Amino acid sequence: MKLWQSENSMDKDIEEYTVGNDCLCDQSLVEYDCIASIAHAGLLLKMKIITLLEHKRLVSGLNEIIRLNAAGKFKITRKDEDVHTKIENWLTKNHGTAGKKIHTLRSRNDQVLTALRLYSKDGLAQVKEQAHDLIETLGKFAKKTKGIAMPGYTHMQRAMPSSIALWAGAFEESLKADIEILEMAIWANDENPLGSGAGYGLPVKIDKSVTTKGLGFSRHFSNPLYVQNTRQKVELATLFSLLQVMLTLNKLASDLMLFTTKEFGFFSLPKSMCTGSSIMPQKRNYDALEILRGNLGAVSGNFYAVLACASNLPSGYNRDAQLGKARLMESLDIALKSLKIARKIIMNIEVNRAALKAANSEGLYAAQRAIKMSLEGVPFRDAYKIVSKSCQ
Repeated sequence: MKLWQSENSMDKDIEEYTVGNDCLCDQSLVEYDCIASIAHAGLLLKMKIITLLEHKRLVSGLNEIIRLNAAGKFKITRKDEDVHTKIENWLTKNHGTAGKKIHTLRSRNDQVLTALRLYSKDGLAQVKEQAHDLIETLGKFAKKTKGIAMPGYTHMQRAMPSSIALWAGAFEESLKADIEILEMAIWANDENPLGSGAGYGLPVKIDKSVTTKGLGFSRHFSNPLYVQNTRQKVELATLFSLLQVMLTLNKLASDLMLFTTKEFGFFSLPKSMCTGSSIMPQKRNYDALEILRGNLGAVSGNFYAVLACASNLPSGYNRDAQLGKARLMESLDIALKSLKIARKIIMNIEVNRAALKAANSEGLYAAQRAIKMSLEGVPFRDAYKIVSKSCQ
């Protein structure tokens, strides 16, 4: 029986269409839903809705589910519908009446929100950690290549003298800014939804600080309807922060795709990090960079899909919100894996000093010569014309 079900019969086509891939997404939420349920059990104990013995059974059962899930032995199927039904049915089967009581003072609405907020906080923290690691790796790369000149480009044409260190440092700075936006998204997720029920509060007063403290949230809600109305807003804030990271990685990958071509030849990667061609024996393809570059599209697509689903919805919970869950999870996974791959790539970049030296042509210093003349008293516009003629 589903948590919402009062009768045994339901049209199978409607059920399958409604559930969609929710059961697959929810496999990633098992531990988080159990953690939230343990905190909720503490509230029920404080309110004397369950006994101390029932509380011990519930906590023991929920920790057992976490262990089973870690071992791959707690599978959610379409028949279960979602993680919440699966967990409650398991608790009821193994702990009887105590299992039937765990849903007291909860709705699936605040239950799924809580699990998603915990999941997102954890995922964003991992993305932030990987971003810090990539910053450190870029810093080491800049230090190792200090003093190696590299052309700077505007309009994709050689423009002014630059360096590998300046290029790498630009991505360090970009990731530092991205981390600030990630922290804003973490803050948006750091609000306890438990106790909001279906979006209109509960008929009894509860101490929200019990679950807020137990789950490590920094604050709890004031208005229960507000909580439900923020579901997709917070998902969008999360996706937006991931978009910033992917924008940085997209530009990094785009640069490296350009600079590793034979025409540039500034950098290369070991053969072990490249693929080949089924027809062209000489090919050395940087597929990882192409996927890294392309994954911006995947995350931006998820962002706009959630935004479209969030548009024109009335207040309160609407089942459309379910459609954002998979996109949120996929985007967190993409960002995390992309940062790890980007770091591995930077750690293994091979620098071609000869190609860089050859590209450091005299024309790159034209602006410097014009500025030097202007500092010596020649009007800049005149100096500009003099240098321009000498470059022709």
